[in-house]
Amino acid sequence: MPGLFLFDDRLSSLSPLADLRPAWGVRTGALTTLERVEAKLGWPVDGLCCHGDVVAIARAHDPRVLDSSHAPAGLYLNARCVMPPANVLSLSPGQALADATGDIVAANVDERDARRLLAGDAAGLAVASTDAPTLRRPWHVRTHRDACLAWDLAWLAGRVPAPAAPPAGCIAPGTHRLHAAVTARLCPGAIFDLESGPIVIDDRAVIRPGAQLIGPCYVGRDSIILERATIRPGTAVGPVCKVNGEVGGTIFQGFSNKAHDGYLGDSYLGEWVNLGAGTTTSNLLNTYGEIIAKASPSLGNERTGLQYLGSIIGDHVKTAICTRLMTGTVVHTGAMIATTAAASGCVPAFAWCTDAGTRSFRLDKFVDIMRTAMGRRKVEPGDAYLARIASLHRLAAEASPKGA
Repeated sequence: MPGLFLFDDRLSSLSPLADLRPAWGVRTGALTTLERVEAKLGWPVDGLCCHGDVVAIARAHDPRVLDSSHAPAGLYLNARCVMPPANVLSLSPGQALADATGDIVAANVDERDARRLLAGDAAGLAVASTDAPTLRRPWHVRTHRDACLAWDLAWLAGRVPAPAAPPAGCIAPGTHRLHAAVTARLCPGAIFDLESGPIVIDDRAVIRPGAQLIGPCYVGRDSIILERATIRPGTAVGPVCKVNGEVGGTIFQGFSNKAHDGYLGDSYLGEWVNLGAGTTTSNLLNTYGEIIAKASPSLGNERTGLQYLGSIIGDHVKTAICTRLMTGTVVHTGAMIATTAAASGCVPAFAWCTDAGTRSFRLDKFVDIMRTAMGRRKVEPGDAYLARIASLHRLAAEASPKGA
């Protein structure tokens, strides 16, 4: 097999999902896209290609990130493709696959065509169509959630042990399997409903007494499902999260807190999010119709093709107690919402929203709070991360000249 590479073409509006990470790092089920590609193809990725301010962040986490000038020959997969096409390994040199919009999903290229591909030029390639699922808007993480999570859980089931019987004091009705890492702690009184799908509990995760998990769902390493939480089907909790209340069909990127009551449905949470007690999302219109959403302040309203869609919540977002988020709300990186009226539509990055109005979150104050929040998990933001935060803040200010 030729060398395998993922490339982030940055051609679509994936903010806030990909503001602080390349598209391959977005959690699109129990796994990130990078993890799923390597698992599904059974082949390690040799190199990772991305552009702009996220390059330095990506390289700090993974040494496989390549310089933009270095493009070896090999098989290139678009990092926005959440599930590799079935025929991707059979591509011959010079062949490519494109989705319905014409974006290249995969290509087998020599060095010259690799450089052109990364520059957005697919001329000269023999292109066939594919229906492989890709992300073009932030709500597509919800569109492809079920298929991704089903594949992930089936793969994880072969790697996380399934006890012969429920742990002492736990209840586990149903015919699907409960898989729990040996380092996980499942407290007496926890309920694992296995009637509709499997449940996977990863390393050092803790399920507190009285918590109820309904499969299919996943709880990542070092995460805690708190007392009386109800985790409904389609939920994937990434690493180092605290979760309580009622949660259904939601993906947690990781390192986020929803530690109190409130409903969170058919949503996505980035990293370092903190939802105040009673924060609640709407995920269904009263008309039961298709949800219309706005991906970013610079774009118009768009049809999502979804009947159920809660909120897309970017990294470092904070909400006050009893915050309400209307159906299809997109909250961008660093926003703070403390309004008595429900938030809706598209909340700009670093927006400081109160009943007195909306202004810009001061960068120095934001960074101080960010350092405090990350420090509680013993994480220190690196220089590349801080530079990207400053760049995002500047872009937000330029887009909203009224910001104070």
